[in-house]
Amino acid sequence: MNSLRQTFEDNAGEYDRWFDDHPHTYSAQLSMLRDAVPAGGLSLEIGVGSGRFAAPLGISLGIDPSFGMAAIARTRGVETMIGVGERLPFRDTTCDTILMMTVICFLDQPLPVFLEAYRLLKPGGTLVIGFIERNGAIARKYQSEEIKGRFLRYATYYSVDEVIQFSKDAGFSEVAIAQTAQGFSVITGKKR
Repeated sequence: MNSLRQTFEDNAGEYDRWFDDHPHTYSAQLSMLRDAVPAGGLSLEIGVGSGRFAAPLGISLGIDPSFGMAAIARTRGVETMIGVGERLPFRDTTCDTILMMTVICFLDQPLPVFLEAYRLLKPGGTLVIGFIERNGAIARKYQSEEIKGRFLRYATYYSVDEVIQFSKDAGFSEVAIAQTAQGFSVITGKKR
């Protein structure tokens, strides 16, 4: 097991409690995503973590490599499988919406996950990406926090332009910045 996966495995509860300790940040990011995630249809969160975002957004499916995080997500009513975004265990054109919330910073190579998301989405389906921007205020702040810093020391941050390019390279159209605030951005794209 790699160091990042072991960190999530060993500290799943602590990671999840961070959101209770930072309700304003959690609420703000959830609100930004709520505005971007379409209602209805079959939805999946890649890197569902503890289900903090999937559950309140009505996303019924999740995938995560951490057993500890997946167990917490299940308590929130999210049907969660163990796996990785590079090899999603679903048939083509299965989902109406896919969310990736602060997951791209933990990927060795984001493009293969964007390509998998594209494969899974139905035509007209929506990809929603929430991420911490490189050099943004949030990235600088979280690096020095004890709990978030434990996880984010493994992070690779991307610029808005880079995330837009990953989306376009995977085939998404209508790629747009839905919202951005203090170095946290939400980008959406549509499958043609």
